Amino acid sequence: MAGRIPDNILDDILSRINIVELISNYVPLKKAGRNFKASCPFHHEKTPSFMVSPDRQIFHCFGCGESGNAFKFLMRYERLEFPEAVELLAKKAGIQLPKISVQESKTASLSTQLYKINELAAQYYEQNLNGPVGVNPREYLLKRGISEETMKAFRLGLALDRWDGLSTALRAKNYNLSLLEKAGLILAKEGGGFYDRFRNRLMLPICDIKSRVVGFGARVLDDSLPKYINSPETPLYVKGRNLYGFHLAKDSIRDKDFVVIVEGYLDFLIPYQVGLTNIVASLGTALTSDQARIIKRYTPNVVMVYDADAAGELATLRSLDIFIEEEMNVRVVSLPKGFDPDLYVRKHGIQSLEEKITNAANLFDYKLQVLKSRFDFHKIEDKAKIASSMLETIQKIKNAVLRSEYIKKLAQDLDIREEALLEEIRKIGSPKSYTGFSEGVPKRASPPINPTEKLLIKLMLEENELMDYIRKNLEPADFQDERACRIVSILFELVEQGKIVEPASLMNRISDDFSAQVVCESMFLPESLSHEQKETVAMDCVRRLKSERLKLKKQSLHEQIKAAQQTGDEERLGRLIQEFDCLIKQRKDP
Repeated sequence: MAGRIPDNILDDILSRINIVELISNYVPLKKAGRNFKASCPFHHEKTPSFMVSPDRQIFHCFGCGESGNAFKFLMRYERLEFPEAVELLAKKAGIQLPKISVQESKTASLSTQLYKINELAAQYYEQNLNGPVGVNPREYLLKRGISEETMKAFRLGLALDRWDGLSTALRAKNYNLSLLEKAGLILAKEGGGFYDRFRNRLMLPICDIKSRVVGFGARVLDDSLPKYINSPETPLYVKGRNLYGFHLAKDSIRDKDFVVIVEGYLDFLIPYQVGLTNIVASLGTALTSDQARIIKRYTPNVVMVYDADAAGELATLRSLDIFIEEEMNVRVVSLPKGFDPDLYVRKHGIQSLEEKITNAANLFDYKLQVLKSRFDFHKIEDKAKIASSMLETIQKIKNAVLRSEYIKKLAQDLDIREEALLEEIRKIGSPKSYTGFSEGVPKRASPPINPTEKLLIKLMLEENELMDYIRKNLEPADFQDERACRIVSILFELVEQGKIVEPASLMNRISDDFSAQVVCESMFLPESLSHEQKETVAMDCVRRLKSERLKLKKQSLHEQIKAAQQTGDEERLGRLIQEFDCLIKQRKDP
């Protein structure tokens, strides 16, 4: 989008958007001097470290490192792509965006058409359920405890008991059947032609985080098998990257700071309907790393509620390790035998389930309980199997303190020497390097940067006169940090084009997050210098950088001279010595 929309339009959009007003729609901001402060919406913290500058129209979190302008905030908070964030803010600013080219339109057209086809299919199924043919299915749903309001909110529908119900309906709207096949809605016959994938089934649209229909789950209305079939993977729908109900539950998940995960559609619908709104369903499969990362954007805290049968326990155990690897906090609810969340809520009520969620077991206790129920830990061989399985999970924990405590606890519970468990876990292998936590969330701050280079970036953005002075006396190559070099190159280029440089507009020209963090961190450095003092500081910084570069150049030449002497390359040696002598004679002051 940045390549298609001129920079001046992006800058115009930003000039009409007040970042404080924008962010305050999502996060309560408090005045803090010239800036505003809040608890970061992107990670959980006790002490607010998220800063918003109305002067510079940027934000920066000193806890997790998130930085940027209004576009970046929307992208991060609403999980939008850059073009979507630009489009949203352009509408808010009342700016007409240029039309994309024919070639770009063709590239985007397949996804656009598939979204449209899925939407039309959802509407078709909804009309069936709400029409005369849907009387019995609606009665079935009502008997299962699903209200009319829930049917509407989740757009439940009905696939008719026909081979060509959907294909006939969409063909009448002039849609090519090959597109319906790409959407996973119809299948090709061996002898030619197509037939509907979903027939005589309750239809449950699966939506992405922006509430767009990407696929469908389909449940039988009797006892026939298979009970459920889902859409195949398509350009829009990847099973391991979606969670049922997440588009409606995400705000509640963020507010309550934990998510409840169940397995099936009805296991989701019944609890959600009666008030457990921070809940999602895993679409009937073991959870994937992609799904865990999606959840982690909103909360690091997970409570799993799966069926109390063997399959449910196995699925839960597999998922536990995924969450551990993503450094998330996992607890597990074990329902009584014969119950799933749907049946449990209908029989015992939502309060009873919520009590179980509050008292959910931690991952260690749950897994140990499951393994003890399968093996006789009084037998040496079974005790070894339990220990081995537990250690496979424990070794994935990246926090060394937690890992050590769980090993100690396992030794006590199984009456095994701690040294023996430590020896076994070393055989499994060490966990990935532990990077530390920021109150429960891995820190995402950029690597340290030379303070002199960071200060110069700040001075250039604050004072036009200093920008001119620094440009005359420094080259981007004088900045040793790659991020600083890249930022300064962009700054110099913008000045040469006669443009006024603002931090918010600079963000649109910076492609990597760490460079954006450097800019924002520099702009939030304490304000304590007068204009005259800034001039003095700028001159000092320029001298220091040139001196450092001169020193590095001399070191490099010295090493090259040694290498030329060792190889006997007299011609190269003479040239290098001459260059070294010239360097020595250079004035160190700019």
